[in-house]
Amino acid sequence: MNQDLDILQLVLHASLVVQLVMLLLMLVSIASWSAIFRKIFALQRVKSLNEVFEREFWSGSSLNELYTTAASKGVNSGPMERIFASGMREFQKLRERRVSDVATLMDGARRAMRASFQREMDEVESNLSFLASVGSVSPYVGLFGTVWGIMHAFTGLAALQQVTLASVAPGIAEALVATAIGLFAAIPAVIAYNRFARDLDRIAISHETFIEEFSNILQRNVSAQANPSAPR
Repeated sequence: MNQDLDILQLVLHASLVVQLVMLLLMLVSIASWSAIFRKIFALQRVKSLNEVFEREFWSGSSLNELYTTAASKGVNSGPMERIFASGMREFQKLRERRVSDVATLMDGARRAMRASFQREMDEVESNLSFLASVGSVSPYVGLFGTVWGIMHAFTGLAALQQVTLASVAPGIAEALVATAIGLFAAIPAVIAYNRFARDLDRIAISHETFIEEFSNILQRNVSAQANPSAPR
């Protein structure tokens, strides 16, 4: 009986449907761990690039110098830097068209930054829905394998004259392995999803705060240029 309850033996002796469920859950678990590690590295890179740009932004460099640097970096720049570049790009386009109304300038720059903000958040949130699906669906897939395995086990016991615990235990244990694998896939995905969701909320707040701060700086500059004699 101890030999029959070995995990590997339970998997090998399970019914075909239960084995397919186990295989599916293992593949999902591998994909989930892969997505978790990719997301960890991606969020670390986003935080690092944002911190570098914020230091440069508040170091006293001119907006034109920052925009030139951001444009030269292209895809190698961070999300916050790309949001800044989109706002500056729209602002300069409106100025080139001789738009002098402060409200129009600020509305155009802010809308450009908001659109860039949505694109950046969509990018950093990629694979998050997959982790949520794994965390919510995997236990039920494992439960399906368990129910099927138990049905298969009891069907096999129908031909026996005498049913003992030793004859019932292996079949039920084989079925329960599917639930265990489902939980093994779901638990890390749920923990990672909650952690990433919290990190993404912080990133979104920092981006929105930067948009408002940069908008205020642009508005002060435009107002100062429109009214040179006005106090700054």
